Amino acid sequence: MQNIFQISVAYAGVITDATPISSILLNVLNFLLSIIGVLGIIGLVVSGVVYITARGDEKQMHLAKRAIIGSVIGIIIALSAFILIGQLAVFFQ
Repeated sequence: MQNIFQISVAYAGVITDATPISSILLNVLNFLLSIIGVLGIIGLVVSGVVYITARGDEKQMHLAKRAIIGSVIGIIIALSAFILIGQLAVFFQ
């Protein structure tokens, strides 16, 4: 019987060039915090447009002001978390 399939066998060994799991998690967290920051800025812009187009309607203006405050708080939290995670990554490295 002739062997027509050439099978290469990989031998397991110590993986020294693999990316550490902490680096992968740090990259994922940075990505998610960047997305949250972008969403906060989009919310801020949309709230500003709602405020401008309210045309004196107190209910719309109040809604837009609350959305602006929420967006600014979200941006502050995202930036704070981004800075905190960066500092912790440097500290534990």
